[in-house]
Amino acid sequence: MTYGDGVDKTVPELKLRMEDPENGDYVKLRGRSDEEEEEEEGSSGGGCSLGSVTSVWFWVKFISLLACLAVLAFVIIKWIAPFLIEKELIPFIKWVGSTFSIPVLGLLLFASVALFPTILLPSSPSMWMAGLTFGYGKGFLLILSAASIGVTLPFLIGHLFLHNMQEWLKQYPKKAAILRAAGEGTWFHQFQAVTLIRVSPFPYMVYNYCALATGVHYGPYILGSLVGMVPEIFVSIYTGIMLRTLAVASEKRHGLSAMEIVVNVLGFCVTASATIVCTIYAKKKLSAMQSEEAAETL
Repeated sequence: MTYGDGVDKTVPELKLRMEDPENGDYVKLRGRSDEEEEEEEGSSGGGCSLGSVTSVWFWVKFISLLACLAVLAFVIIKWIAPFLIEKELIPFIKWVGSTFSIPVLGLLLFASVALFPTILLPSSPSMWMAGLTFGYGKGFLLILSAASIGVTLPFLIGHLFLHNMQEWLKQYPKKAAILRAAGEGTWFHQFQAVTLIRVSPFPYMVYNYCALATGVHYGPYILGSLVGMVPEIFVSIYTGIMLRTLAVASEKRHGLSAMEIVVNVLGFCVTASATIVCTIYAKKKLSAMQSEEAAETL
């Protein structure tokens, strides 16, 4: 429709759909053009193609990440690690060995792993030293038993600051929603949520004090904490064993063979990949649990 002022204005097309009360069908009073229907079919068909491209791109990025990790591990093991080991690690190991006996060193490592989380200090170096000194078996038992105390003390101390923790959680609603999801539901639900929180990148030392404010019981809290910390413990022990292997090779003045380099690089890649996969899975699972809890409250 053309108006006298020279401005061309067109009345938009009105599209209505009316439901037939008898048949339950929709009667189209004014349909779309063939071009619009073809465009809609084309867009719906392109969704599958877009999904395939996204899946392929994900695997390309994942393989590229593994390749980068392998190259980084090779560079560290071949050049950077020998320099640091000769100048720092070997003198430190000799000093520890000449200063402390094995039982005393084990007691010190146990105490550090048990007490450092309470005062918000990282215990990873102590876990590395436990792996370096005691290996997988004894090192795992030492760290796991000490970690049970390390997560219990903040949980008990949290009684003194319960009100403060609840107020603090209100300032971070998104993170608080994830933590509160761990304090609801059945015993197994709490155990599963605590395990996922331990595996996820959420700061575990902070969660030690906040757990009580979410209403989680001690049973699923301690069991879920220990199970969720198993990947971290094995990574720490493996790191300590690898450092010991490199220190021995450097002290004896012989480089690692090609097979030893390959084994260490593959071990590093497998360990890093497993940690990344567990972290991603835990994060997605926590998000799903959070969405379920939000849907139930509505």
